Amino acid sequence: HTNHSDESSRSKSSASAACEQVHIAPEVFLTLGLISLLENILVILAIVKNKNLHSPMYFFVCSLAVADMLVSVSNAWETIVIHLLANRSLVIEDHFIRQMDNVFDSLICISVVASMWSLLAIAVDRYVTIFYALRYHNIMTVRRAGILISSIWTFSTGCGIIFIIYSDTKPVVVCLVAMFFAMLLMMASLYSHMFLLARSHVKRMAALPGYNANIRQRASMKGAVTLTILLGIFIVCWAPFFLHLILMISCPRNIYCICFMSHFNMYLILIMCNSVIDPLIYALRSQEMRKTFKEIFCCDGLRSLWNL
Repeated sequence: HTNHSDESSRSKSSASAACEQVHIAPEVFLTLGLISLLENILVILAIVKNKNLHSPMYFFVCSLAVADMLVSVSNAWETIVIHLLANRSLVIEDHFIRQMDNVFDSLICISVVASMWSLLAIAVDRYVTIFYALRYHNIMTVRRAGILISSIWTFSTGCGIIFIIYSDTKPVVVCLVAMFFAMLLMMASLYSHMFLLARSHVKRMAALPGYNANIRQRASMKGAVTLTILLGIFIVCWAPFFLHLILMISCPRNIYCICFMSHFNMYLILIMCNSVIDPLIYALRSQEMRKTFKEIFCCDGLRSLWNL
């Protein structure tokens, strides 16, 4: 029994040694936060500048860009505050530190909820584009898109406020995790229906007079593929964070759960990487977006230099 307990304690100590929290330099968070901020501002400027991008899908993309920007900036600011507190450059009372921590956590909650619903809105938009192509402009109007985006951010802000008020209770975390998996389930259902019926629908639409199947369908399916990439990146980058939340409420004292949770900083880096990657996907997948980026960099850049 003594030998077994000794071996057990040795294995636990070696496991805890192997599971020490990964140190990530504050400069990494700040760099990713700055890159994400600039990239997503560029996306928003491009959508505002180019009237060809004034469509419901790109307004939903704009909403996603704001969510990406919010999570990166909040993580970067939290890193700055933690660094200043650790170096005694900033001295504040403990209760105020807890309040600040709640605010940062709330911003992450708002951004993830807004990201999930913005992705779902893009999926619905692509679905309508493919299956109701001739009635798309009547169904998905700019006004309806605006109402939907306002509803998304109102709901997300409400979730963030609730997260601050009930941050110490398990049901809030359970609701957030449940929302994540519910969104994945809805997206999976939408996708399976979209791609299973797409080909047969194209054949039926091609028989209609005046319908250019090649141009419209290519554009619609390209948008659906772009959404698939965005969703895949979102799942890869956010899944470890949600697994961390699941383990935090299900097995907080288990050595293996503790080991996984000790790498929390890595999961935050992954979340910030998602915010950096999304604008690159927009640029790679949308010729109109690339063209607008070039105009912003070249024309506006030259104009500002000329004014100097």
